[in-house]
Amino acid sequence: MKLKTYNLHNFREIPQLAKLSKKQKHEIEVATQVVPFKTNNYIVNNLIRWSNYKNDPVFLLNFPTKEILSREHFEKIDFLINKGADKTELNRAIHKIWLQLNPHPGDQQKYNVPELNKIKPKGMQHKYNETLLFFPTQGQTCHAYCTFCFRWPQFTNRPELRFAMNQTDLLIKYLKKNKQITDILITGGDPMIMTANQLGKYIDAILDADLSHLTTIRIGSKALSYWPYRFISDPDSRDILNIFRKVIKSGRHLAFMANFNHPVELSTEAVKLATRNILSTGAQIRSQSPILNHINAKADIWNKLWKEQVKLGIIPYYMFMPRDTGAQHYFAVPLVKAWEIFKEAYANTSGLCRTVRGPIMSASPGKIQITGVTEIFDEKVIVLLFLQARDTEWTRKPFLAKYNEEAFWLNDLRPAFGKKEFFFEKTLRKILYDNISIRKLEYEQYYADKQCASS
Repeated sequence: MKLKTYNLHNFREIPQLAKLSKKQKHEIEVATQVVPFKTNNYIVNNLIRWSNYKNDPVFLLNFPTKEILSREHFEKIDFLINKGADKTELNRAIHKIWLQLNPHPGDQQKYNVPELNKIKPKGMQHKYNETLLFFPTQGQTCHAYCTFCFRWPQFTNRPELRFAMNQTDLLIKYLKKNKQITDILITGGDPMIMTANQLGKYIDAILDADLSHLTTIRIGSKALSYWPYRFISDPDSRDILNIFRKVIKSGRHLAFMANFNHPVELSTEAVKLATRNILSTGAQIRSQSPILNHINAKADIWNKLWKEQVKLGIIPYYMFMPRDTGAQHYFAVPLVKAWEIFKEAYANTSGLCRTVRGPIMSASPGKIQITGVTEIFDEKVIVLLFLQARDTEWTRKPFLAKYNEEAFWLNDLRPAFGKKEFFFEKTLRKILYDNISIRKLEYEQYYADKQCASS
């Protein structure tokens, strides 16, 4: 199969959209001005049930609808389009909306970008000691875009909002200087959008360098779900698989970090064959996904998803909470409800599915798991746990929040038993304050914004 992509400019060519009214197509056009949009022929022809597209999970994953935007934002863009606003005026309004959607959740741009010889490479993030994120320039797009994507700024036309770099020499120097790094995660966008030649140059630079401390290469990708032919019949599919074999032959572990949001994505013969092809190289496939309202916020969906993954040789890894960015208002699930869904789905699986961890908030302090709800001293509390943290002393340390069934994110929670703050907040303030890349004014504004959001 040959890849054909659809975006804002040609989506009306999709034959199945004849089922949509003129008004519905216009609403998609309005929403896609703000929410990056791309889909392809594999998704359109194989994963969407067009007989019930309004409620179809993959349609909602791929096609921005009116509900994706707030009423205020939709009406603003709709008004400008209907009045025939010029491109400059429309882009100005779109950019203003983007800045209101928290384009860099978890303080990625402020606090996660490392420094090397007074250079802050725009294509690296180093939040946790052992893991470095690398954003290759050629991998900052995808075969299709998810409407919930927390990395949506990567697909905008604003370079200042994006992470990307192609300086492998800077990457290698940083890795050599930081020998505590054992894992590099090549991410995006989607690195599998790159040609084998492009990906191979980055991989070769890593393998050829003297980096004995680097034991694992991870590749974060949605390609298995959205374009499995990348590993079957694309012109350089064989070369891609040989790159995977080369990593394994070097003595390193290759973890293919897949993203499956619904069991239907595992249903085609193409994805099953692509999975077998990747596993045949010696790589492991791990899968993660956020829990998403309107898409997969039911225990039976997650139960089936994990079981199908194990059946195919894929290791269930994380259930994430939708991050506080973009269309979170549409996709968000309350923390307590997410834990209840996870608990019910988890309880009805075998031990092989129970490699999965969740629900997880990837917040500024670290990866925080909601582990349960209980009562202590007659007070109902939410039990939380750091799986990863900016300060390693916090790792695996449980803490308690006052019960709040309407909380969607960490900022919505309050410490239990009347305490003024969580145990980590004083140290977190110091960590963020000591970050030399942040001016004192930005530091104070960060905490003012946090206090305002949680009031």
